Amino acid sequence: MKKIAFHLNTLCQGGAERVVTNLANQFAKEGYEVYVATEWYDENEFVLDPRVTRVHVGLKDEDASKSRVTKFLLRIKYLKEFVRKVNPDVLVAFAHRANYRALMAAGNSKIPVVISIRINPIGYYDAFTDKIQIKWLFPKAAGCVYQTAEQREFFKPYLQEKSRIIMNPINPKYFGVKRSDTPEKCVVHHARLVDFKNQPMLVRAFLKVHEKHPDYQLKIYGPDSFDGTKEILEKLISDNNAGEFIHLMGACNDLEVEIPRGEVYAYSSDYEGMPNSLLEAMAMGMPVVATDCPCGGPRAVIEDGKNGFLIPVGDENALADRICRLIEDKELAKSFGVEAKRIEEKASVEAIFRQWKDYLEEIAG
Repeated sequence: MKKIAFHLNTLCQGGAERVVTNLANQFAKEGYEVYVATEWYDENEFVLDPRVTRVHVGLKDEDASKSRVTKFLLRIKYLKEFVRKVNPDVLVAFAHRANYRALMAAGNSKIPVVISIRINPIGYYDAFTDKIQIKWLFPKAAGCVYQTAEQREFFKPYLQEKSRIIMNPINPKYFGVKRSDTPEKCVVHHARLVDFKNQPMLVRAFLKVHEKHPDYQLKIYGPDSFDGTKEILEKLISDNNAGEFIHLMGACNDLEVEIPRGEVYAYSSDYEGMPNSLLEAMAMGMPVVATDCPCGGPRAVIEDGKNGFLIPVGDENALADRICRLIEDKELAKSFGVEAKRIEEKASVEAIFRQWKDYLEEIAG
């Protein structure tokens, strides 16, 4: 394999986008010819190595007034033109619609397509139209990469047998971070403010924590996704007169400095693929409490009671209880942090890249 192409929507600051950027840059550094084909450009994107070629395969300005069906067909056409021109040894698609587009664009060519499942299949791959496309297109896939075993079990055996489970890599800047022996009296969280992260549940849980520990604060780091979650959080904070102890910190480029200052890390998602934020917190040695959300990402890295706590999805009472336990039992919190840092052994950029490289070489060969 000498030439590899990735296809996804964009390179904005999200989990799949981060993984593609890391992989593309690593392959380029090792001498591969690498292309990243995206549907659009975003304002705040991850940075590609100069040796990686970025190609726009989305709609053009003159397509804006065309019908929905025409736009759909044009997206396939533009991606197909790219694939034929570049003729990669393997085409790797990331995320829901990109998987379908890549398989349609490759068509009956001999170019192998590897798809990647990045989210809970239930709710994203079980609609009527998805079932039709999966039955038609997924048998054409040369392989598939999942983040968790639970994701893989959702699909038919033919897509399980030729697949791999590969975690997300953790940015090296989160390894080797030294935490203070006397951290701030603060619970921390970092992720996009978006509905499925369920930060409102985290706020409600922390209100209960604050009743027992009024000297503690909650700091939520992360950019606004503009889906209304930020406004819900602001109203919750205002209605409970919590502005002095619950803070929306916004996006932050120095999380490796800010997060370790906290005492406890909390994660509240309703569903996830493999949550990068949780992996990063563990890499920094944070004692964590996380929802045991589908499709099994937190469960894949947290052994409840050994390197963190797992709680039922949406259970704000359980979240408040486990946060309080870590606040009150400093030795337990310290031991969780020490065990959590072992995530580096299996989720470093190099370890994850080697897994992807070996798998794609096998597929291309």
